[in-house]
Amino acid sequence: MSLNIHAIAASDKNIPNEKDHPLREDIRLLGRMLGDTIRELEGESMFDLVETIRQTAVRFHREQEQEARHELDTILAHLSHKETIAVVRAFSYFSLLSNIAEDLHHNRRRRAHLRAGSPPQAGSVTLALKRVFEKGIGGKELEDFFAKALISPVLTAHPTEVQRRSILDYQLTIQRFLKDRDRTQLTPNELRHNENGLRAAIQTLWQTRMLRSVRLTVQDEIENGLIYYHYTFLSQLPYIYAKIEDLLEQHLDKAAPRIASFLRIGSWIGGDRDGNPFVTHQIMLHAAERHAGLILDHYITEVGKIGQTMSLTERLIKVTNELEGLASVAPDLPASRIDEPYRRAFLGIYARLIATSKHLGLPVNAPCPEEIAEPYADSAEFVHDLDIIIHSLKQHRSDWLARGALRDLRRTADVFGFHLAPLDMRQHSKVHEQVVAELFEKGAQDARNYLELSHAERLEWLLSEISSVRPLVSPYCNYSDTTQGELRILHMAAEIQRRFGHAALPNYIISMTTSVINVLEVALLLKEVGLLQAGDNPRLGLNIIPLFETIEDLRGCTAIMEELFSLPYYRKLLQSRGGLQEVMLGYSDSNKDGGFVTSNWEIYKAEIELTKVFDRHKIRLRLFHGRGGTVGRGGGPSYQGVLAQPPGSVNGQIRLTEQGEVVASKYTDPEIGRRNLETLVAATIEATLLSHDAINHHAPQYYEALEHLSSSAYATYRNLVYETPGFKQFFQESTPIREIAGLHIGSRPTSRKPSDKIEDLRAIPWVFSWSLNRTMIPGWYGFGTAVENFIQQAPQEQEALALLQEMYRTWPFMQTLLSNMDMVLAKSDLGIASRYAELVTDAELRQQIFTRIQAEWKRCIKWLFAITGHTELLQENPTLARSIRIRTPYIDPLNHLQIELLRRYRSGDDDDTVRRAIHLTINGVATGLRNSG
Repeated sequence: MSLNIHAIAASDKNIPNEKDHPLREDIRLLGRMLGDTIRELEGESMFDLVETIRQTAVRFHREQEQEARHELDTILAHLSHKETIAVVRAFSYFSLLSNIAEDLHHNRRRRAHLRAGSPPQAGSVTLALKRVFEKGIGGKELEDFFAKALISPVLTAHPTEVQRRSILDYQLTIQRFLKDRDRTQLTPNELRHNENGLRAAIQTLWQTRMLRSVRLTVQDEIENGLIYYHYTFLSQLPYIYAKIEDLLEQHLDKAAPRIASFLRIGSWIGGDRDGNPFVTHQIMLHAAERHAGLILDHYITEVGKIGQTMSLTERLIKVTNELEGLASVAPDLPASRIDEPYRRAFLGIYARLIATSKHLGLPVNAPCPEEIAEPYADSAEFVHDLDIIIHSLKQHRSDWLARGALRDLRRTADVFGFHLAPLDMRQHSKVHEQVVAELFEKGAQDARNYLELSHAERLEWLLSEISSVRPLVSPYCNYSDTTQGELRILHMAAEIQRRFGHAALPNYIISMTTSVINVLEVALLLKEVGLLQAGDNPRLGLNIIPLFETIEDLRGCTAIMEELFSLPYYRKLLQSRGGLQEVMLGYSDSNKDGGFVTSNWEIYKAEIELTKVFDRHKIRLRLFHGRGGTVGRGGGPSYQGVLAQPPGSVNGQIRLTEQGEVVASKYTDPEIGRRNLETLVAATIEATLLSHDAINHHAPQYYEALEHLSSSAYATYRNLVYETPGFKQFFQESTPIREIAGLHIGSRPTSRKPSDKIEDLRAIPWVFSWSLNRTMIPGWYGFGTAVENFIQQAPQEQEALALLQEMYRTWPFMQTLLSNMDMVLAKSDLGIASRYAELVTDAELRQQIFTRIQAEWKRCIKWLFAITGHTELLQENPTLARSIRIRTPYIDPLNHLQIELLRRYRSGDDDDTVRRAIHLTINGVATGLRNSG
């Protein structure tokens, strides 16, 4: 038998376009090398086994034939534990290597467009600014936009997937070798060395643990989040700013505005304690210290490198008085360099950065000057010193020296400060209520029970306490562990702000906000630790951000904000924060609560109504989108997602969460990371300064149609998930949810409460479980029935369908909704899902529920095609279609292996090897799907 383990991915059928020939060659090369590695290290028989499983899985995928299914079951059932681990790792690494080749090809195609002088692509800053200029928007308007703008992707920890840094580093190593082959004319000897390096990297990968050997901790998650600053953020954010500045200079010449630092990376990792008991005050301090330590180390390194290049001599140039003053206070240089003022200035800055790091209590990982320098009071002083150097260089016409690395460092200092990333705090509203109830009981001198007070009574008491300078917490009272823990967290928040600046910890998010009371309870707790200063002119030290998550809460959020803004004292607090209020909208829990269509529609409506309320009260709105990686949690392409927001809801201000394997796929490679960040910037510019909503007078008709669709989809989804007897059992047995919980993947429990109810399950493992079994219900279920009902109940069926078709052609919201669903349906596989369903022990229950899921899946595809006019999934996204075709032969075997492993595990074979193999398949499928969690 002739074996060709990489053939399916490299066949002309899977990569048909000639421009994709280099991708085909890269996958062939990597597949051959991995195959060789398996032969060399595991033997020919293992190689044959992997290839047989792949071929049989492909037959099952293509034809759903029972013979292939039987063969696959027989092979997998007879695998030894050792063979199982090797096969799982083989297909996981096939997925990983194909991802590397794809990412490189994306970069290759983008560079080809740029070299060919092709028109700028949608999602690029170049095209966004071109459109802005064509509209007649000038430098002053752009300067105002950037001065008020905030665009912030916020990294959050993913409870189901964190890749090891060793694996990520080797991904970059392999990519670097491939890039050298692609961009350099290598000599035969260089080519040989390149291939040797690739083989060594793949061989090392094969012999490296894919998973951590111990349970993930929050500290691990913090370190994992910091990786992406080294990989992408520290280098690519300055690049994007420089690109915007250069484009403005080209178009506006000397009238080009100065661009404020509007693009920043945020973080929840180490501050998000909602449902995570492992996030303590020490952990939060650890996160802040690691952030500060990383950025100060970066500044020290960069200042040292740039200073070494600044050999300009006073004999040939004349520096400014300010620069001379900066150089005069620097530590002594050797006499041979005494005439080099810029080197002296940089040495002084270097010494001050070292002193700053020591002053902040951080370890110093660089040579220290003998003389003790004065630490910087804040990062603004550091930026000021860099500005002195830049201004002096420009004075003697050394403009090119003022650009490049020095301009990038100056921008980095302005963006990241001495804190690196603003760390958000988050906690559940019920925890705040519990703490405030205890403070009321022990400190309010009131015989009533706080939990029994009416809304009006709570409101009155809370406003009275918040405006009073008298503390409620007493050092003489004994408080519960929960209350003590929350107070310690808040005291630490105040300490972090004092030590690292207010920008280090600027936000407090309230999960499951259902009332104004939830906001005021947090305000009270902040007052108790000095983060809210009471009095006639109160000052608030943090943004208090309500998070609306369920369908009911989304529908009620405008009334809550209306009531909040009607409170004069709260308005005073907002004035101290610049008259801006942030509101967070939860895509994940609203989807789990009401399904894909209703979640998206209720969020859209909430944004419209919030915009009206904020305009009426003359308060600036910033929306924080709690999106996940998968469409079922609000994911999907960022560019289209931002442009699909209601008019006026973006307004230059947007934050959105980034999490899980999406962070790795977006930000491990610097070029792809830059593209993703640039896309977000371009979309925000266009959504704010250009009009993309063409529905105008059609809006009432469109909104009414969506309301009908949403109502029907909601009923269909709720009926399946919450009203069907036995559905919980079907979910628990047909997905790996119990194994996700039992194997302790991630630091956070899978449920908010010690319960197995779907209502209490966190949204991430809910969506992740459906992704792993390839059903992906959260991304489509209910749409097909909704459309069918809408059309059948209309007086004229053809007119109803024509209306939906028109909405798709003209309305960005509808386009994005259907495009995202199209992607999910393309990644789903009901053949594989049927095999997971066989794990359900009740055959009648299995048949009843899975038959409904199959029927709805077919309805969704039928009506998706009817509305869009397409005849196949991903018809308008050939790049993604190609990507899925490439990866399917590697993902499918992992699913089949996972099914067999779950069967073994649930039958009592809880050997550590089986547990590890299940974990490996979870990681492998997530790697292959790329936005599964």
